[in-house]
Amino acid sequence: MANLLGALIGAAIDRQDGDSGIKGAIAGSVAESVIRGLVPIVATFALGWAVQYGARKAWQAMAGEDPVDPDTGNMRSRPY
Repeated sequence: MANLLGALIGAAIDRQDGDSGIKGAIAGSVAESVIRGLVPIVATFALGWAVQYGARKAWQAMAGEDPVDPDTGNMRSRPY
């Protein structure tokens, strides 16, 4: 029942070209499973990026400079 929506959508798409819809149902079910696995990973990455971006902007507001050296990409240990 968890992959029913993906299977129904896949079958409907596959039937448009005259096929029985079985391959589309299987592909839709697999696609839904993959999407369910990737969404938490993408959400975690996006949240981590947003926190890192906010921390860098806060540092820039306080210190007046970017904490990451643009030439090397490393964190600066001392101000210029």
